[in-house]
Amino acid sequence: MAEEMDLDLVEISPNARPPVCKIIDYKKFLYEQKRKQKELKAKQVKVVIKEIRFGPNTDEHDFQFKLKHAVKFLSEGAKLKAFVFFKGRSIVYKDRGEILLLKFAQELEEYGVLEKMPELQGKKMTIMINPKKK
Repeated sequence: MAEEMDLDLVEISPNARPPVCKIIDYKKFLYEQKRKQKELKAKQVKVVIKEIRFGPNTDEHDFQFKLKHAVKFLSEGAKLKAFVFFKGRSIVYKDRGEILLLKFAQELEEYGVLEKMPELQGKKMTIMINPKKK
């Protein structure tokens, strides 16, 4: 039947009893599958992570400046990673860094949700903030 119609006989599920076959144009079938995969890939949302770096002694003006950038990033839909980097002996001021990050998260409460509390990893204390859904 497939030869009469100039089409291909394609085995769909070989394990079924009896095996299932279909008469189709195989090249067209492959083309359609590739196109569907491409459409699905185009619809996927790519997660962008933006970083903001503080020092343990960051002053109020610098804090507000970085806060504006953070608001912009979150409103664009990007994830935000804020961290305090401790250089040399400034590691003594861990509590300042934690207070700074918590204040930062509190200021961004209406734009994003805190994913994890401040966590010290080596010389960096980090928080992650997810944007709020629209």
